[in-house]
Amino acid sequence: MSGADFFDDSQAINALMDSSAPIDTAAATAEHANIKAALEQAGVHIVQVHPPEGCQDGVYTANWALVRGNRAVMARLPNARQAEEPYAEQVLRDLGKTIIHVPEGLKFSGQGDSLPCGQYLFCGSGYRSDPAAQAFAAEALGYDRIQLRTIPKRNWLGRPVINAASGWPDSYFYDIDLALSVLRTPSASQRGLIAWCPQAFTTESRRLLETFTEVDKIEVSFAEAKRAFACNLVSTGSTVIMSAHAPVFRTELEKRGFKVLTPEITELAKGGGYIRCTTLTLDN
Repeated sequence: MSGADFFDDSQAINALMDSSAPIDTAAATAEHANIKAALEQAGVHIVQVHPPEGCQDGVYTANWALVRGNRAVMARLPNARQAEEPYAEQVLRDLGKTIIHVPEGLKFSGQGDSLPCGQYLFCGSGYRSDPAAQAFAAEALGYDRIQLRTIPKRNWLGRPVINAASGWPDSYFYDIDLALSVLRTPSASQRGLIAWCPQAFTTESRRLLETFTEVDKIEVSFAEAKRAFACNLVSTGSTVIMSAHAPVFRTELEKRGFKVLTPEITELAKGGGYIRCTTLTLDN
């Protein structure tokens, strides 16, 4: 985790950002501290680093890389976030990770768009990541890739929208961690478990997930996924740190025996990110 010291949304590089909404940096910093406290309460060990100076989205460390063991495949981020890339690389080098770069010219959003679940890697593409970059990362780290796509943001004519700040196609689910989450990885004693919002995915990707039988699945409503960031969570396999505004999903998790912690988030959501976005998992 880094911090919200420089958090801002002046360059609205995703569909959920509103550059006209002022950011309360003190409140965002308090929210970040509350997320960290909830993670620590759940038994997660946090490596705290300083946020990259002057980077509006440097609080969202999930997008820095995809890490497995001692290897890290570095992200290639939108224009407003490119200054984070060398900083993130140095952070991971200092942690002893072997650095791997995706080929030039490819977009890759790190763990925001590539969610490990045991041997499987659920990948989102079309907005912040290219399938070729994810294929490269999956091969480099030894994952079996499941390539998916969420629905685009559309204008009043029904045409896909290009983000004015980034110049890239846009979606309310621009990273897959807004539409899918890993709740439990497979083990010898139990099946893996994911949560997903079917309405957030294209027809082809929805069918692929519906027929994917290697893990169990919980469905999340479109309203809770989009408005409450319900899927953007962190799970230890027994405790889930998630949105305070997704009561239906929370009830389902508690029925299944999960302990649920719900730090209140308002300011960090203005950047189009939530709880999962503020964490980069180092021990997949």
